[in-house]
Formats: sequence, C-alpha cells, structure tokens
Amino acid sequence: MRTSRLWRLAVACSPLHVLTLALLTTIPLFADPAAVAGIVVDQSGRALPRALVRVLDASGAAASSTFADDAGRFQITAAPASCRVEASMTGFSSVTAPCSSSSRLVLSVAPIAETVVVTPTRTEAPADQTGASVTAFTSADLERRRVPLVADLLRSAPGTMLIRTGGVGSVTSLFVRGGESNQNKVLLDGIPLNEPGGTFNFSNLTTDNIERVEIVRGAQSALFGSDAMASVVQLFTKRADRADARPHVALSLEGGTFGTVRGSASVSGASGPVDYALGAARFDTDNEAPNNQFRNTTLSANVGVALGDSATLRVIGRGELEHVGTPGQTAFGRPDLDAFFERHDGVGGITFDQQLSPRFRQRAAYSLAISDQQSTDLVADPPYTPRFGDREAPFAFSDFTFDSRTNLRRHHASYQADMRLTTDASSYGDHRLTVLADWDGERATLVDKLAATDTPASRNNFGAAVQHQALWARTFVTVGARVEHNDSFGTAAVPRGSIVYVVHASSGSLGDTRVKASAGLGIKEPTVLQSFSPSPFFKGNPDLQPERSRTIEAGIEQRFASDRARIEATWFDNRYRNLIATRTTDPATFASEYFNIGLTSARGAEIALDVAPATALRGRAGYTLLVSEVLESTAPTSPVFQQGQWLFRRPRHSGFVGATLSVNRVTADITGVFIGRFVDSDFASLEPPILSNPGYTTWDARVSYRVTAQLRALLSVDNLSDASYMEPLGYPALGRAARVGFRFGF
Repeated sequence: MRTSRLWRLAVACSPLHVLTLALLTTIPLFADPAAVAGIVVDQSGRALPRALVRVLDASGAAASSTFADDAGRFQITAAPASCRVEASMTGFSSVTAPCSSSSRLVLSVAPIAETVVVTPTRTEAPADQTGASVTAFTSADLERRRVPLVADLLRSAPGTMLIRTGGVGSVTSLFVRGGESNQNKVLLDGIPLNEPGGTFNFSNLTTDNIERVEIVRGAQSALFGSDAMASVVQLFTKRADRADARPHVALSLEGGTFGTVRGSASVSGASGPVDYALGAARFDTDNEAPNNQFRNTTLSANVGVALGDSATLRVIGRGELEHVGTPGQTAFGRPDLDAFFERHDGVGGITFDQQLSPRFRQRAAYSLAISDQQSTDLVADPPYTPRFGDREAPFAFSDFTFDSRTNLRRHHASYQADMRLTTDASSYGDHRLTVLADWDGERATLVDKLAATDTPASRNNFGAAVQHQALWARTFVTVGARVEHNDSFGTAAVPRGSIVYVVHASSGSLGDTRVKASAGLGIKEPTVLQSFSPSPFFKGNPDLQPERSRTIEAGIEQRFASDRARIEATWFDNRYRNLIATRTTDPATFASEYFNIGLTSARGAEIALDVAPATALRGRAGYTLLVSEVLESTAPTSPVFQQGQWLFRRPRHSGFVGATLSVNRVTADITGVFIGRFVDSDFASLEPPILSNPGYTTWDARVSYRVTAQLRALLSVDNLSDASYMEPLGYPALGRAARVGFRFGF
C-alpha cells in the first residue's frame, strides 16, 4: 500500500533514526544466521521478556543459552545436531521442544506467578531479576480488590504508610520506609505527576482505567532524578488487546451509604493500525462529617497508532477533577462549614517507540502535566475552644479567611535508547545498555487573592543516565548512574547498583532460592514555596541544597510447595539528610526562612508472603518493622520533632493480610490493614497534649456474583468492623461504608 510505504519512509528518515544509525556504528553486532529462533509466551499469548532459553544436546547438557528480548523473541546461532530447546522462567513451568528454525514455546503459569515490571529498570523485566523491592498490583488484583482510590491500594504494600485527613477525597500523603511524603516520584506511563519539589496529594487519584500499579521502594534517582528519594509509584493506563480487536464496552454503577454514587464507562478496541482505550468515571460521596462532600470526575484515554511494523506513536491523556469540603479537625471542635479545596489535574503525553533492530530500541516522549488548585475559606466562623474527652485547650481558636490559588505546569521530554550488546548468557553474559536523557520545565504561579499578590516561578531540570544490566543463568547485575542539573541546586550525581543470585534452582517441591542486595542515592529539589516564597513568615531560600537519601537493602526470596507459596524478607537501612524546614530568623517579628537543617535515619525489615493452596484460594500477608530516629531536628523545641524521637507519623509496626476465594459464580476478597502506635500531635494546644496515635486495624470486603457472562452483581464494604479511629489526630476516619451495584461488559 502507498500509505504504508510513506509511513516507513518517514520513520526511516526521521532525526531519531539518523541518530540511531550513528550510535549503531559504535556497537559490535554479530551475524545472526538463525539456527534456533522463536518466541516465549505464556498461556494467554503474552510475551515473556528475559525468559532463559537453553539449547540442550543429545545428552541433555546445555550447549548454549540466551535470554528472550522485551518481545519474548530469542535467537541462538550455534546449535548441535538433534538438539532440544528449553525455556524457563521463575513463576512458570519450564517447557522443551525439538530445535527448529522457528519455535513457539508456551510456558504455563505457576500458582504463584512472576510479574513482569517496568519501573525498577525502565525496561521490561521479571521482578525477581531486578534486585529491587517492588510490589506490582496487576489487572487481576485490581479486578478482585475493586479499590476506588490508588492510595487505599498502596496500603497493602510492604513499607508504606498512608495518612488521610478525614473522609474520602481529603488530603492523602504517602510515607515509604521512613521517607517524607514529598520524596516519592509518581508517574503515569512514564509521565511525572509530582508538583515541583516532590509534593503529591493522592486524594483523588483513582484506579479507573488503570491496568497496573507498581511501587519500587528505596532511592531510585539514578533512573528518575529528583523526587525519587524514598520510592517510585507508577501507574499504567489500560491498553486495548490487539489480539482481540473487536470493540469492548464496560459499564458499572454502585451506590451506598453516605450518599455514595460511583459509576464508570469504558470502551476499547482496535481498527487497522489504531488501538484505543477510553474511559470516564464519577465518584461522589458526602462522607460523615459536615462540609466534607467529595465530588470527582475522571477522564482517561490511551490511543496508539502503528507506524509500519516496527514503530508506534501513542497518546496518553488523563484528567482528575476534584471538589471537596474541608471541615478541619472535627474531633476537637466545630467543623468549618464553608472551607473547600478544588483541584483540576490534567496530563497529556505523546510517545514514539521504535524497535529499530532486534538489538536496538528507542523511545522519545513529550508530556505536559497541569494542576490548578484553589483553597478557599471566605467566612470567618465563630471562635471555638478545642476539646477532646477530658482535655481542653486553655484558649479559644479563631477562624481566619484565605483564598489561595496554585497554578502548576510541568513540561517533560525524554529520550531513551536500549541496546543489547551480547546475547551469550552461557559464557560472557547477556549485556544490555540503557542511555537516557530527561528535561523538566517547571512553571508555577502562587496567587493570594485576599492579599492581591501573584508570585511566578520557573525552573528547568536536566538529567542524563546510563544503566548496564548483565544477565547470567543464575546471576543478575544492574548498575547505573545519573547526573542531574537543577536550576535551584546545581549539579548532582546519583548512582545505584543491585545484584541477584540464585542460590538454589527449582527442584521438586522446593522452588528457587534467591538472595539480593542493592544500594543507591536519592535527591529531591526544593518545592516552589521553599525556593520562591515572598512571605516573611516562611521566606523562600534560592540557595537551598537538594535533600538527599542513602538507601541500602538486602533480602532473600524462597519459593516452595511446588510454587504454591513464596516468602520474601528484606532488610533496609536508609538515611535522609539536608531536610528542608523553616528556622526563625527574627523572634521579634516571627520572621522565618527555609534552610537545610534536618537529618533522620530509618532501618528495619519487610516480610511478604503469597500462598495459593488451591486453585480457588489465594492469600497474601506482609509485615514491616521500622526503627526510625530524628538525628538532627527541624524543630528542636517541639516534643514530637525533637532529637531522638521516632519519625513523625511513621509507625514502628504495620502490616496487612488478605485472601481471595473464587467458587463457581462467586468471588470474595477480604483485606485487613493494621497500623501500630506512631508519633503524632493534636496541634490543638490540648492540655495535657496528645503526642501519639494508638494506631488502628481495618477490614475491607468485596463480593461479586456472576449473573451471566456479561453481568456481575457487586457488594463492597469498607471498614467492615466499623472501627473508630483517627489517621492524623483530630480527623475521624470514615466509619463502615457499603456499596452495591453491577458491572456489565461485552
């Protein structure tokens, strides 16, 4: 076809293609007279990247080996006569077949399957080869759990702590392994969503039209630059299945207590070179407290266009439009009846992805993330005296009015090239090189409507990184480093490395035994407020250094009971320095300025268990021990931030447990989360003050009944035991909340 030839000509003549050809002249390529070639897939036909492929001679000994590429393809050029080819991967049953010029090897999924992840290496890889502590929530997990908000999904990942200031839709912060809430990089299909300086409010980030969620714990700045000090959370938008191109439509509607209504509609499919997945959702609830109504609309799109046989142009779009009332600390006094927070977030991105040759892949992307926020309280409510039980403040609190706007724009452009240098896993290893460059253009405007002030801010960040992955049959090594140049703090270098070793290969009922270790550095730029604020009470400091982290971890993973159980234990040791906070510069006027004055440490252990004793039953559990300490305080006179204290709102003991049962037409899931005691503050001048939170335990339940092949009836119950607790002190959490509804799809 003439159109197809024009596409191929345009791609071949693109500047990226020319750059690629120049790079390829420096890479030693080898002749590929295919003796044994093919593809490794699972039972659904999905490619299995980095599956180990061995050629066995007549005696059964391995003559040569390699790893499948990102598309599951493999090629071995030297094969003995009468040989057999074997493919294996942890979490799948091995398979062998006679050698032929073209083989399709289908691996059966084990009861505890391995998950292919992207975030730890920015390339597709089995999680157990990356050396990172990563938790992936797959599409099957999202289907079983039916959690409306991403934040509540992350509660059942090891090492995490979520704090929500009241009902659904209120400010929601994530703490990972002792890190601060603004030290987590949040991505959507590779697009950064954080505000400049790392802040991210999970209040209205929904799971609608999301295919998978990954969270990688530990410093990941070597790949992702600023903000990735404690973790990286990445969401992947749903894509159409091109193997089943017909249009698919899904509708759902639920309603329940507290005036809750949740509905969604989506359509996906493919036509010719185009695939599409579009979705819209609405989530409304009144919550329990007065003036805490939450209204949120989600719009999502993922559209791809195949440009010939080797390239794809993909467009991603997502919008989250939130309005929520903010009544304040209603446990201590009267609610604020008019204050509200409004937030309109939008993100759009375009990616060009090209597999130029079996050994070279390149990707170029541009995106724009927008966040327009309004926090308003225009009516001064009557004064009140905070009280809780027999505690009372010695004076009355007065309301104050405000009307602030924050307008944020984040441009992001990136280029990434993945090169496969050698493929001989049996001798020299399978070596893969990634080089990448990122640019972020951060633009912000801080507006105080009542004071009639308007503060613009602008900052550019550039980062370049290189990563080398070396794979052998029982050893996997990843090393990388990044140089980051930031308009605020200058230039910084951050390395990271990891190693995985298979101590015992699967045999009989005892599965793989793997040990791993990794270490890395993290950095985070100051927030816009910390760098540019004109207020004398929290004056910005243009000379701030980046916050920094150092993370070390080591662990072991054991599979047993013929891959029906897996346990993983990880020890970690983190240190966070140069933490930014205000310090009083003039006690007479209460003037303060931001400085790098904080130092903390956090070490501990995580244990995660997955079991599948029967086809119909699956279980999961996790426990985290976090021993944290303030080494240099950002507020030495405060009893909750003083030196030697536990880190604020980070419990020493936490964990989760859950199970899923599927019998005939019924699927039931239950998840419990427990949070131990943690340092907190009433911030209400109560006497005597409350300086710790006793923690809590909650249970959520989900039941679905398959009425027909297209229709399911749904029941969801949050806080099943109707536990009464406060996540931060003063903000009562939502009581038992139930929803019933249906999902229809064809």
